[in-house]
Amino acid sequence: MTGTGCVIAGCGPAGAMLGLLLARAGVEVTVLEKHHDFLRDFRGDTIHPSTMRLLDELGLGAEFARLPVQRAQRLVLSTDEGDYGFADFGRLPGRHKALSFLPQWDFLDFVTRQAEKEPTFTLLLGCTATGLVRDGSRVAGLSVRDADGAGGAERVIRAGLTVAADGRRSILRDAAGLRARRFGAPMDVVWFRLSRRDGDPTATAGRLSAGRLMIRINRGDYWQTAYLIPKGGYELLRARGLAEFRADVGRVEPFLADRVAEVRTWDDVSVLDVVVDRLPRWHRPGFLCIGDAAHAMSPIGGVGINLAVQDAVAAANLLTGPLRAGTLTEQDLARVQRRRTPPTVVTQRVQRLLQDRALAPVLTGGSGDGTPFPLKVLDKLPLLQALLAYLVGIGVRPEHVRTPTPAG
Repeated sequence: MTGTGCVIAGCGPAGAMLGLLLARAGVEVTVLEKHHDFLRDFRGDTIHPSTMRLLDELGLGAEFARLPVQRAQRLVLSTDEGDYGFADFGRLPGRHKALSFLPQWDFLDFVTRQAEKEPTFTLLLGCTATGLVRDGSRVAGLSVRDADGAGGAERVIRAGLTVAADGRRSILRDAAGLRARRFGAPMDVVWFRLSRRDGDPTATAGRLSAGRLMIRINRGDYWQTAYLIPKGGYELLRARGLAEFRADVGRVEPFLADRVAEVRTWDDVSVLDVVVDRLPRWHRPGFLCIGDAAHAMSPIGGVGINLAVQDAVAAANLLTGPLRAGTLTEQDLARVQRRRTPPTVVTQRVQRLLQDRALAPVLTGGSGDGTPFPLKVLDKLPLLQALLAYLVGIGVRPEHVRTPTPAG
């Protein structure tokens, strides 16, 4: 059995950022990641201007800027009728006026490398949280398995605070008896890779054609491609056959038609079951959920990463003092939820509005084969593009780093 001030299950954006901030403030923190590295095809590649500003506040902006980050100042959706802008980040206040794209494994590697410079930070890769440890009604740590597979060594990590940052299918929030309220989503997302070649476009972009919507993310030597389908429509897609799927991809993005055969079998695609939900209660005594474990977001705008990072900053700001003093109470955890619930609710409402009014008609054929009317309106109204860019890039109630230093 080992002990620490805070143990965090899940080294995604929320867990990694909270671990960094607590360690910099002198709190002993252990972060668990069930995989042995971060090299997986994560769904979210977006780094928002508000996150860039946080990195500046941590003194990490210049180092982060040396990473192979791609930036988009204006988001455009191409249709058969032309290109339509819908979010203009160039109008944002501050120095960061673009949405950045970086593979999430690079972002997590960057954050954890900074955290590992702190003597109070421990990252345990290949370590899986299997359950909660309790002292009476209070959560007092985690039971963990140190290797993949059921035969791995089991042990206990005790902590003054246990944080679930283990995603939208969090086993820990279930173990704590926390149940999420689910909202509908009209789509799922099929993900696959296609090679990127000389002469291809360079920008990450979206394309709408013949009632099909695709988004392609530039990852250097390949395109990470998202193909949106109606909710629960994957089996129907498979029933139509792989050849028809490839043909659809080529019709939507003609420049990709010469390489669609790279999707050799259905094993070359994965399906994201889009879920929008949030917990009415994020905490128990000694236990807190943040990020997707507290609120799963729609992939619209890639804002799930931004909300997760903002949760981590708010938690660090509010909990560092009580953790260092050994006085942490459930009331302190409730303050985190009170601060972060309003931006979560507002963001989810905007996402659901866009899903229902803009995406659902496209996916069900209700908008015909032309350009959706809301997209035409956005393209003609720069102020609306600026507002949407603010909601995506900065968000509701953006956080600032206010974590004290060990001597502060």
